[in-house]
Amino acid sequence: MSSAAQPGYAPPSGPQPPEPGRRWPRWLVVSTVAWAVLLAGLTWYSARNDPPTVREQRSMAQAAPRVNGAVGELVAAASGTVYALLPEEFEQGCRVTPFSEGAILRRHVELAVPPGEERAALERVADGLPPAWRAGVRLTPEGPRLRADAGEFVAVQGRSVADGRIRLTVETGCRPNDADSVTLLPLYSPGVESTALNDALTALGAPLAQAETVMQVSCPGGAVARTVRVTAGPATTSPQAALAPLAGGTPAVATPELYAYRRDGVSVLVEVNPDGMVLSATTGCAG
Repeated sequence: MSSAAQPGYAPPSGPQPPEPGRRWPRWLVVSTVAWAVLLAGLTWYSARNDPPTVREQRSMAQAAPRVNGAVGELVAAASGTVYALLPEEFEQGCRVTPFSEGAILRRHVELAVPPGEERAALERVADGLPPAWRAGVRLTPEGPRLRADAGEFVAVQGRSVADGRIRLTVETGCRPNDADSVTLLPLYSPGVESTALNDALTALGAPLAQAETVMQVSCPGGAVARTVRVTAGPATTSPQAALAPLAGGTPAVATPELYAYRRDGVSVLVEVNPDGMVLSATTGCAG
């Protein structure tokens, strides 16, 4: 093979010397470093001080005060009706992310209204909630539904669960579970709620019962709404007939499953089940 270069091609001449490098202006280097430092500082400050931007960043202990405040707003908005706080639901095992478990906190308020007035009652509650919640009621195939946003990724819903019965629910959604630092049941001192329950139990011919469950929440104006809930065996007489004198003859609801009335500022609900009764007495907010 001939070592002569082919016509039209320049013979190899080895590596080319590097071109002289272009240096950045000093002011540009200084500006870039300063911007990086500023960005890092803002990121650090935001991580330590800014509110969470997604639900997964707010733990259960952080969300619980918002839930309790929302329940207080619901109770205040429902003033004038017969209502009761229901036991809290604390559901564990949901997925915050594919790699971590969490928990869901729900608190409920049950309203007793004349059958057929469920939608009007929901609309009154929606009108009484803070404007920032953007509360509204719409009619669905399942009946009227109240929806509102209490802020910090806490949802509020309301629906009819039976004739004359409405359930309002405040829910956190799935959150990181630090429930050991959440106090769900506050301290309780017996009061007029216990007296109202004992009067109802006596009228029904059922034995007196100790407080089984106590729920409490602060109202927006600073008062406290409290529900005392007890269980009892079957009544020895008709609940409607036995409780009518306590209701003054004008109960809020009188169905075979529920008898509800107000007496001396106390809301009393009596749930009648085949194997017994559940009674609750509630005070607070507007009384």
